[in-house]
Amino acid sequence: MVVYARLYKAHDRLTKWYINFEWMQSNALKIWIKFMKAAVRWVDDVMFLAESGSGHTVTIDGPDSEGGRNVGFRPMEMILMGLGGCASFDLIKILRKSRQSVENCIAHVEAKRADELPSVFTDIHVHFVISGDSVKEAHVKRAIELSAEKYCSASVMLGRGGVNITYDYEITK
Repeated sequence: MVVYARLYKAHDRLTKWYINFEWMQSNALKIWIKFMKAAVRWVDDVMFLAESGSGHTVTIDGPDSEGGRNVGFRPMEMILMGLGGCASFDLIKILRKSRQSVENCIAHVEAKRADELPSVFTDIHVHFVISGDSVKEAHVKRAIELSAEKYCSASVMLGRGGVNITYDYEITK
């Protein structure tokens, strides 16, 4: 068994650790554990600049009614976009492995929030619109199931937190 760790400098202020455990036999087993980091810096009023461990930035801001200028994403919108991105990433990866010719994939994500504070998500619905030549419905259905139940970390995490997440899809040519 070989165990080693590598430190990558992703940005001046943020670092990522990757620890690779390799089991050397005929079929090498690799398990990657990633520790993720982000930095969120207050700019003014209710505006923040968030930087990911990979060095990408995004502006977070509130509505006018809360002292914001409406120039960035709301934090809860980012959670929805993260879920849509994570599920779409898995869906495309699974469909490509099953040799489906996907030309486009859009995830429309809608959510209901609790009336009382904290206004957590209670229900989220993801509607996929998938287009491509000869994309088989059985493959799309199975890919969504695998993403929702096994691969999409955002979906599994929100589901374990009590959010009811539903999915449906349509296939267009």
